[in-house]
Amino acid sequence: MSQGASRVGVSRDWRASRPGRVVGHVAGRGHVTLWPLGGARACPVMAEESAEDWLVESLRLYNDLHVFELQEPTRVIEWIGEKSVCVAGCENSRRNEILQLLLPQKLCVKEKQGLCPERDFKVERGGFSNRPVYSLRHVPDTSLLVTSGPPDTSLQVWQLAAEDTDVIKSVSTIPTGNDSKKSWAKIATTLARTPCVLHGSRVNNVQITEIESKKNIYTAASSISDEVSGLEFLDCNTWLACCVKGQLCLADVRQPQSPQGDMSVPSALSGEQWCMGVSSGLQGSDVNAPTIARLSSGGQLTLTDLRNIPKPLKSARCKVSAASQSAEFLCVSWAPVLDGCLAVSGFNGTVDIYDTRSWPVSGGEAESLFSHKGHIISGMDNGGDFPLVTTHAWHPWKPRMLLSAASDGSLHVWDWAESHKES
Repeated sequence: MSQGASRVGVSRDWRASRPGRVVGHVAGRGHVTLWPLGGARACPVMAEESAEDWLVESLRLYNDLHVFELQEPTRVIEWIGEKSVCVAGCENSRRNEILQLLLPQKLCVKEKQGLCPERDFKVERGGFSNRPVYSLRHVPDTSLLVTSGPPDTSLQVWQLAAEDTDVIKSVSTIPTGNDSKKSWAKIATTLARTPCVLHGSRVNNVQITEIESKKNIYTAASSISDEVSGLEFLDCNTWLACCVKGQLCLADVRQPQSPQGDMSVPSALSGEQWCMGVSSGLQGSDVNAPTIARLSSGGQLTLTDLRNIPKPLKSARCKVSAASQSAEFLCVSWAPVLDGCLAVSGFNGTVDIYDTRSWPVSGGEAESLFSHKGHIISGMDNGGDFPLVTTHAWHPWKPRMLLSAASDGSLHVWDWAESHKES
């Protein structure tokens, strides 16, 4: 087994104050390149003595495993087309980088090929935000990005510069008109007839704003003041909110009534915090009926058909080492091309894959199809606490490939082997 690391030096005008780099190593079936671990420490999820065993076992577990180190942690991974992603720093009391990273060439081809000359992320564009970035969305079919984060609910609009420059340019700020200083706006974007952003921190202050004109074209007519953990456009006229307490609120902007939905969760789960992920529909159901997965800080997963919100389709409990104290990093997302599968993270240093088709309707504890533990391994040589996965995202067309990031700045791209089965 060889050891070493490839380094990509990056120097840009927008980074003149602090030249940076993306550091990475790659592991694939039959080929492993490892970052030296240094002094490993005990871990509640994976003991020190098992670290080397896991690295050897990764030859069997993964078709590809790419591990990189960012200058600062990110809690956003947003696809820009099919070949690049945006990440951004999320630390307080400092300027945070927003980077557009081109994936390694090997991950951008749809057919198998031999050795690729580029095995690292390439920084295509970058910029600086004067506030932490907690949410970042790309407006489809445009060069616009929208970000949000503390200390208030205002939105920042950015533009990916033309091909002859490498700058992510700050374009404007969208004020929200509410006085919330204790939260930040959750956001979703759509193109529709003009670029628009859905945003809000609570159900009663959810709005839709035209990005270029900053004109407010919709405000939710609701008396519900519950905090929102996630927002999504279902189409250009319909939006969905998931409240921190677990309720779903569905609204049609063409209808004057308040958002409708399931305003209760089982009493046994009250007090937990929730997030959501939206699917285009499970196999055997209407493909036009989104299926919503809700994940609680206690590890409960609930699947809901929006045509019948009060009656869940299925429910199961994840195997988590401990309940999450908050929903800050909780993340659940559906695989875009792997039917019935979803990914869960935010409880510890792992990303767990579940096949919901195997869940009994009666519920119970769900067995994971696969668990990515690489962030624990790559973080063993760092002092302090072990890394917590901050976010993950599925590859748009490679069925078993995901990107994941952690609190130590690690960024992984991994494709688990189809023949693998969790023991």
